[in-house]
Amino acid sequence: MAHSSIALIYGTDTNNTEEVGHKIAKQWEELGEQVDLFNIKDIELSQLEQYSMLILGIPTWDFGGIQSDWEDIGDDLAGLTLDDTVIALYGLGDQFGYGDYFVDAMGWLYEKLLPTGATFIGQWSTEGYEFEASRACVHNKEHFIGLAIDEDQQFELTDQRIEQWVIQLYAERAVEAA
Repeated sequence: MAHSSIALIYGTDTNNTEEVGHKIAKQWEELGEQVDLFNIKDIELSQLEQYSMLILGIPTWDFGGIQSDWEDIGDDLAGLTLDDTVIALYGLGDQFGYGDYFVDAMGWLYEKLLPTGATFIGQWSTEGYEFEASRACVHNKEHFIGLAIDEDQQFELTDQRIEQWVIQLYAERAVEAA
């Protein structure tokens, strides 16, 4: 049974996505909300249906590659029933080294989850990023579908972006619940 109404699930190979997840959870805790953290490889997919909010983190590898633990369950995601669930996504990538594929995996994850009936919140402005293309972009490249983090090139902006994004999520979740 879920301990809180929010679960943060990440996939990681270098621990960067996990570290960002811990920072996001800490911001929620400062707002008085408990977050259950899981590595995607350590959780049954059906457990995701127990939460009213999911925060899902995924890194993009090289030329648009999907993190292997997420890729292994990708085809099963569409079978989840998340009609009453709010989802926020965050993705990690390297905008200068792989500017044609920046946070593509976050876009892939969004596409896989669309059939679940979930409501997505947490779009993030592309302002302040330099990249050529991203599968995670919406609104004519003005927004990402979720928070984009570049620990390789803009690590000094990560904490500020997380803090602003969590405050944004907190407000958007309240609107969805009303």
